[in-house]
Amino acid sequence: MSDDPITARLLRQAMPVFTTLASCLLVITIAAALYLGRDIFVPVTLAILLSFVLVPAVRLLRRLRLPRALAVMLVVIAAFGALLGIALLIANETAQLAADLPRYQVTMKEKIASLKEATAGSGTLTRVIDMVQDIGAQLQPETKDIVAEAPKAGSLDHPLHVQIAAAKAGLLGTLGAVVAPILHPLATTGLILIFTIFILLQREDLRNRAIRLAGSGDLRRTTAAIDDAVSRLSRFFLAQLCLNIAFGVVIGLGLWWIGVPNPILFGVLAAIMRFVPYVGAAISALLPLVVAAAVDPGWTMVIATAALFLVVEPIAGHVVEPLLYGHSTGLSPIAVILAATLWAFLWGPIGLVLATPITVCLVVLGRHIERLWFLDVILGDQPALSPPEIFYQRMLASDPAEAIDQGELFLKARALVTYYDEVVLAGLLMAQDDLARGALDRERQGEVGASLRTVVTRLGTRPVRRAKSGRAKTGNRETSAAVAAVGPDRQVAAIVRTPADLAPGWRGPCPVLCVSSRGPFDEAATLMLSQILGQHGLAAQVVSMAALRQGERPAVVEGIAMVCFSYLEPVSLSQIRLNVRQARQAIPGVKVLVGFWRERDPSTLERLRRTVSADVLVTSLNGALDAALRFSERKADMVEVPAPAGPLLVGSAVPA
Repeated sequence: MSDDPITARLLRQAMPVFTTLASCLLVITIAAALYLGRDIFVPVTLAILLSFVLVPAVRLLRRLRLPRALAVMLVVIAAFGALLGIALLIANETAQLAADLPRYQVTMKEKIASLKEATAGSGTLTRVIDMVQDIGAQLQPETKDIVAEAPKAGSLDHPLHVQIAAAKAGLLGTLGAVVAPILHPLATTGLILIFTIFILLQREDLRNRAIRLAGSGDLRRTTAAIDDAVSRLSRFFLAQLCLNIAFGVVIGLGLWWIGVPNPILFGVLAAIMRFVPYVGAAISALLPLVVAAAVDPGWTMVIATAALFLVVEPIAGHVVEPLLYGHSTGLSPIAVILAATLWAFLWGPIGLVLATPITVCLVVLGRHIERLWFLDVILGDQPALSPPEIFYQRMLASDPAEAIDQGELFLKARALVTYYDEVVLAGLLMAQDDLARGALDRERQGEVGASLRTVVTRLGTRPVRRAKSGRAKTGNRETSAAVAAVGPDRQVAAIVRTPADLAPGWRGPCPVLCVSSRGPFDEAATLMLSQILGQHGLAAQVVSMAALRQGERPAVVEGIAMVCFSYLEPVSLSQIRLNVRQARQAIPGVKVLVGFWRERDPSTLERLRRTVSADVLVTSLNGALDAALRFSERKADMVEVPAPAGPLLVGSAVPA
């Protein structure tokens, strides 16, 4: 019995290892099943993806009062008829191209000879051309002279040649050799046809089963999630299909205008290959370039063909595609490449074409099904961490340079006060939470504090930007997500006071005094507050509460109109009330602002305001800026009086 606690502790320690091994075994099992069962999984996957494309057409026929079965049959027959027509067209064009290739051999030999002469001084290019010639010679069928006269038996000069020939196959063997290459594609097509019909006929039943598997505890949420996922996928696949067909049509017409033979074949191949991410269009351009080089004695046709692909693909990918279904497929670039590699390994060329649609389905499932959230994290294009988490992680890694770069990108779209409020201040609160839990030792506190000061000092040099309407481009996915998350700037972020706009008591050299609390990260929060006020026309200076307790005085003690106390961590309310009272005793008529950067509850804030007796309590830098600008505003009927001046004794009577 004494070993039970030890065994339980060992099992708890080993549980992460067991979980990892079980996850790896599960992944290997799924991959093996997909590879071994590709003859079944490929038709099913193609049928599912095809059903997403055909659902809108079925719904349209249903609105015309056609029965479901008839609508499904009409749509499926039309779709497969179109696919069969495309397949026959490809076969016909390929056969014609193969028949015409021998006519282009002379042109290719002449071009290779000219290239060899032009690169006679370059040994590398010459060897490459020789290698191409050798490969071409090896591909040519060997021709042998046929000797009409039979050799004399037993002659040493003419030995007998014995050839062992395989026995002629029977009728069944001949039929099997002829039918097998045709039977497999027909069987696959038949499976796709059957699965597509049943998926479209049983769509509601399949949806209900998916809801049951996803969780029927919250039917409203699950139904909305599945309907949204199906709608998004249908729009995406249909838009991608239409775009790729249009791409193929444009390429085909362009090649026809250039004069490249078989433009229909190359247009169809371009439309199909564009389903392959990133490299599909480039691969589809190789064969037209080779044929253009073989047909045209010069290089005009090759250059025009290359220019056609170089112009059409960027327009389709960077102009038309964002207009149809957003700026991206919702996948990260690394996920697209890995998915293409994985599915090509499992399912061959068809897997390469299906990689992006399948991965999009997985990401949609990850976003709507809580159990599959890891799929969205691994494959999706959304940042895995929130902007404050990214900022704090950079501070922990002592890498302020990256945080500065992200901040400068953010400031192209939003104001500095918004960035400080929504990103930096939130990251400071995370650091304060770690400090309260004892997760940051003294050395790490110093490193994080130094990084914070570096970032704030660097970003504080940016001028105040005027608010712009519309969506600003930042050129960075994470920064764009952060900009979208924080929303627009407040109106106060664009206000800058001039000396003529200030009330008489606010025209001193430094009308605002910012006092930081005792925490190691309060200095950064106070520095941000002073920067924001200074950028908007209210010069501010920073002093720590510890320095005031030791009897130090601010650099400028005259003309102070407002004292701002900054608190990042919970402190004693009686201490704050004492500090506010001493500030008012030291500077008669001074405005007192208290910043509780953590508290967000309005009812709690009102109670705190009454307790500490401050003029205003704020929880954000935007709120502090708004209050300071209101206090400093010069009224039209204001009578100018001398600004109050006197020694500052805030905190001098507070015991250490």
